[in-house]
Amino acid sequence: MSFKWLKPYMPRGLYGRAALILVLPVVVVQLVVSVVFIQRHFEDVSEQMAKEIARQINLLLAEPDSQARAALATALNFNLAPARPDSVDDSRVWYDLTAGNVMRALHRELPALDAVELPNTRRAILTLRPAGQAAFAVELDRWRLSVRNPHQLFVNMIFFGVLMTVIAFIYMRNQLRPIKRLARAAEAFGRGRHVEYHPYGALEVRAAGSAFLDMRARIERQIEQRTLLLSGVSHDLRTPLTRLKLGLSFLDDDEREPLERDVEEMRRMIDEFLSFAKGTAEGDAEATDPIDLVRGLVEDHQREGQTVTLHDMDGQGMVPLRAVAIRRAVDNLINNAVRYGTRAEVSVTLSDRSLRIRVEDDGPGIPPEQRGDAMRPFTRLDTARNQNRGSGVGLGLAIAADIARAHGGVLRLGESDRLGGLCADIVIAR
Repeated sequence: MSFKWLKPYMPRGLYGRAALILVLPVVVVQLVVSVVFIQRHFEDVSEQMAKEIARQINLLLAEPDSQARAALATALNFNLAPARPDSVDDSRVWYDLTAGNVMRALHRELPALDAVELPNTRRAILTLRPAGQAAFAVELDRWRLSVRNPHQLFVNMIFFGVLMTVIAFIYMRNQLRPIKRLARAAEAFGRGRHVEYHPYGALEVRAAGSAFLDMRARIERQIEQRTLLLSGVSHDLRTPLTRLKLGLSFLDDDEREPLERDVEEMRRMIDEFLSFAKGTAEGDAEATDPIDLVRGLVEDHQREGQTVTLHDMDGQGMVPLRAVAIRRAVDNLINNAVRYGTRAEVSVTLSDRSLRIRVEDDGPGIPPEQRGDAMRPFTRLDTARNQNRGSGVGLGLAIAADIARAHGGVLRLGESDRLGGLCADIVIAR
C-alpha cells in the first residue's frame, strides 16, 4: 500500500515530525479512553439512575389517592405540579452529554411518560399522563438522573494532556538540539566554513558527531596534502623554467621566439596548477559585498583593454564569502569568455535566498552533452571552443566549480539568450 499521497501533508522539519509522533498517539489514546469511559461509566451509570427514578415514579402512579401521592412525593424529594393540557415534546440543552440515555431509559420504563424536559443541568421535569388519571408533572434535581459534572472528565483530560505534551516537547527539544547543531556544523563545512562543534546528547548522536569530526579531519588533511603536493611541484618547476628563459635570451631571434612562447605557455600552465592547488584555501569567509567585488574585477579587465561590461546589478547586502577565491572563480569565467568570444557581460543578482553571478559571452558556447565534462579538471573541449585564441589546460571551469561548491553553491553552464554564447552562473545559497 502506497502512502505517497500523504507526503505533501506531512511536516518537513524535524521538529514538526517529532511533534506529530508525540501528539498523535496522545490524542488517539485520549479519544479511545473517552469513548470507552463514556460508554461504560456515563451511559451505564446514568441509565441505572434513570431506572431507579422510574421505579420511584411508578410508586407514585400506583397510589390513587392524591394526598397519599403528595406525601409520598415529598418523601421521595419530588415536586408535583399540574401538567399542561396539551402534549409537549422532549427538550434538552446541547451540552448535556447524558440526556439522550436518560430520556431513552425513562420512556422505556415509564409507559405513561409524555415528555422529558431538561432545560438545564440542574433541573428535570417529567410530564406523565396515566390512563384514567389526571396528568401531572414531576420536578426533580437533574443530578438524580445521571452522573454529576460529566464535563470534568474532558476538562481534566485536556488540561493534563496539554501539560504532558508541553513537558514532552521541552524534553524533545533538548534531544533534538544536538542533531540540529550537528546539521549546522555539517552544512557550514559543506560551504567551506569551519564551525566549532563538540558531540553531545544521546549516545547515537554522539557517535554521529564523532564520525562527522573524523570525516572532517580526514577531508581537511586530504585537501592540505593535495595543496602542498601541487604547490610544491609547481613551485619547483619555476626554477628550471627561469633558467631556460635566461638561456634562451642568448639565442638568435628566429630560434628564440618559438621557444620562449613554449616557456611562457608552460609558465601559464604552472600558474593555473597553482590556482587549482590553492582552491578555496585562501582566507576565511568574511562578510563581502559581491556587487563591489564584481565591479572592481570588471574594471580591472577593462583597464587591460578587454571588452567586459556590467549588465544588471540587482539587490544589495553582505554575503559571507572567501573574497580571493570568488574573485579567482569569476576571473576565470571572464577570461574564458573573452578568450572564446569577442565580449563578455557580467551581472549579479542578490536576493534573500541566493547570490547569482552570471558571465555571458558571444562565443560558440558548449554543447549541452559536454557541459558536465567541461567542469572536470584537465578537460579541454577543443572541438567545441575556438582555438585560435590559445587553449588552456582545462582548469578554468574546474576551479570555478570547486570554489562554488566550497561556498555551498554550484556552477551552472547554459546558453546565453542575449549574446548567444556560453552563460556561466555561480549560484550560492544564503
